Amino acid sequence: MTTLTITRRKTVELHFDRANPRLAEYGITAKTGEDEILTILWKVMDVRELVQSISASGFFNHEPLMIVRENGIDVVIEGNRRLAAVKVLLHHKLVAENNWDVPNLSTKALDALRELPVILSTRKDTWQCLGFKHINGPAKWSSFAKAKYIAEVHRSFSVPLNDIAQQIGDRHNTVLRLYRGLMVIEQAEKLKVFDRENRYNSKFAFSHLYTGLDYDGFTDFLKISSKDEETDKPVPTNRKKELGELLLWLYGSKRDNKPPVVESQNPHLRQLNEALKSTEAIGALRSGADIDTAFQLSRPPEAVFEESLLAAKREISKAQASITDGYTGSEDLLRVARSVAQMAEDLYVSMERKRTPKKRTRLTERA
Repeated sequence: MTTLTITRRKTVELHFDRANPRLAEYGITAKTGEDEILTILWKVMDVRELVQSISASGFFNHEPLMIVRENGIDVVIEGNRRLAAVKVLLHHKLVAENNWDVPNLSTKALDALRELPVILSTRKDTWQCLGFKHINGPAKWSSFAKAKYIAEVHRSFSVPLNDIAQQIGDRHNTVLRLYRGLMVIEQAEKLKVFDRENRYNSKFAFSHLYTGLDYDGFTDFLKISSKDEETDKPVPTNRKKELGELLLWLYGSKRDNKPPVVESQNPHLRQLNEALKSTEAIGALRSGADIDTAFQLSRPPEAVFEESLLAAKREISKAQASITDGYTGSEDLLRVARSVAQMAEDLYVSMERKRTPKKRTRLTERA
């Protein structure tokens, strides 16, 4: 077993991991400068709270950064937020330019941050530790960052997905589901039916897709492979059109100013799943209908009728309960009530005729 030794490195010589899936999620690439990365992390990763903590208590030496040596430089593969916090405290010019609220530390406190504790390792030797911590453990990444990391381990180190799941303690098929979701996105981009950068909302709601792919409406619409298959092409090529349509409904198009039909996972994702089972509802979505309209078209008529009737009863009950203080003698409201009564009577007659078509209804006999 390899012994991991804590050493120290100059902070200025430590670099952000531009291959880190969590950083890549915010558009950070191999060409993104250090100051630009600091600015992005300050805005989106709560670096401010770490700045406050380190300012008050210093950098905890028992929590070293994990680094690898790549292309002649030390790259931090675990601890990028903490590195960012320290660099912010040391980077007075950037702080002043952005008017960030950063404490002024003493020269002694700043000098203590100019070197940080690190452990030198390799990506291959650390993926189990990082995978457990960020995929299935206490410091979880976003679902998209998790999927990117799983795919990187699978591709770079030839580790089967089931082995990844076993070694990070995943007992809920999370690894398989995340990987399949990412493969669907990558396949769609290769087929040029989707572009993540063209999504309508700035936040990429990847969980909508990988969660939806477990639903029967989604799987049948795409004819997608089982999540147990380790394939980078889970959607048959003859479903290319449907793949593009589904991702448009999930994520919209910024270029075409078209918002997604799924605005929130609950209840819209389940509603879209039901709509995908109905030819009429799919046609409505293709014509630009919203999710509520498509969902209603997918529902059995008897369910819609029952729900509408019960809802009408609830509303009439509410009106009856408030009539003492709520009705002040308005002639217009009286006419509305008369109309409601007539509609209810007509509905009852129609229902009874349908239930006993060969018999005259009681209301008809009374007349």
